[in-house]
Amino acid sequence: MKITRHYLTIKGRRVHYRRCGSGPTLLMVHQSPRSSSEYEALMCEWGAHFTCIAPDTPGFGQSDPLANPVPEIEDFADALIEFTDAAGIRSILGYGFHSGGIILVTAMKRHMAKFKALAIGGYAIWNETERAKIGAPYIPPNPPKAYGEHLVWLWNRILEQSWYFPWFEPSDANRMSVAHDDVARIDVIIQDMLNSGDAYRLGYGAVLRGGRDIPPADAITPPVRITAYRGDPLEQHLARLHDMPGGWEAYGVDTPKAHQDDSLVFLLAHRPEQGDNVVEDNDQGFLHVTTADFDGLIHWQGPRGATRLHLHAPGREGELVDDPQAIRIDLPGHGLSAGWKVAPRENFAPWQTVIDAVAAHFGTSEIVHEPLPAGDPDRLYPDLLPDRFGHYLTKGWAIVRAQHIFAPWYEASAENAVPIDPAKLEPASLVKEHRALIRARAARAYHIARLKMKEEANGN
Repeated sequence: MKITRHYLTIKGRRVHYRRCGSGPTLLMVHQSPRSSSEYEALMCEWGAHFTCIAPDTPGFGQSDPLANPVPEIEDFADALIEFTDAAGIRSILGYGFHSGGIILVTAMKRHMAKFKALAIGGYAIWNETERAKIGAPYIPPNPPKAYGEHLVWLWNRILEQSWYFPWFEPSDANRMSVAHDDVARIDVIIQDMLNSGDAYRLGYGAVLRGGRDIPPADAITPPVRITAYRGDPLEQHLARLHDMPGGWEAYGVDTPKAHQDDSLVFLLAHRPEQGDNVVEDNDQGFLHVTTADFDGLIHWQGPRGATRLHLHAPGREGELVDDPQAIRIDLPGHGLSAGWKVAPRENFAPWQTVIDAVAAHFGTSEIVHEPLPAGDPDRLYPDLLPDRFGHYLTKGWAIVRAQHIFAPWYEASAENAVPIDPAKLEPASLVKEHRALIRARAARAYHIARLKMKEEANGN
């Protein structure tokens, strides 16, 4: 089952969402500091029963943050309703895990008539001692720093947050039963955190400050089911829910899979009869391209009707191309676009076929390639795959910094010096370049393929 990705602009604020399946709409709200990417596997499973719509909440994933510099949980709840209204979702059947569930419950309390039912994975109710302990200390500022020190903190914080709770208090008493050191799982969260930057604190903070927002016991509400699995830090919070409205229930289950299965049974019992025609923007999105060698989504942005398709250099992405009048894409294996099964490097034809498909879709008559950087591609793009100690993050940071000092970046000599623009070495300026390089798993292959294309064009 395929997942598609879309954007929708609401009052100038861009919201990104994933979509999968068919049938009645199921709204899925992720936890902080994640994005809708955490639901991809679940969307493919539940898409057999629903049209799963999973937005990135404000400031997370690819969604813009709220204008309020210190948003509260009510602001996130209202933003969710703005999204459902703009998207055309008429009756909300919702699923949310942890802070995603809290946002949904608050939204339902504030906009009761818009909801049909909710399935929630854990619901936090902090006492004052806990709130003081895991408030500000849990979400410290972590702005980008000159030599990438912020990335060392980020890797280790994400790694160890499954080892004990709270993450900043390692002790036997705080150990969690779900501890792991799965590099792939850690990297997925790292990517979400890199997208959010220091704004990750806003959504987290709103949830940690929020109080018990459950309607009074005598309220007439849509049905809600809250479950928490053994080992979930919020399992103990089930006993704190106390009196709830009729139609609400809360209990523990054994495993994460049991929670998901139980939630699905509940959601199917309250499945709406009809789906919704969910809308999207027309100046940025994802194009599904299928060729003999590639099958996946290509991220694009720019004005429809543009006559020029402007392609980024290896290791970069469309957002870094300064050409607002052109269609800009993330090439396969770069940015937000899907990757190759095996990135072609000895032949440019597979790349050209994808590029031609995009050009044909948008009707562009001109294709512009950004210049290749000077140097040996095997040295320009070293292995930046995630490793157990997060070295790929700091290695990538050192590379994008050196790119503004030498050309090629790996030749630190007077002969290879380039004029230094101090503004380009500012940490905040390097963030997007670093994120692009980390995501560019096909940079070396693309560079080599373009060199091969040049050789063939020159008759070599």
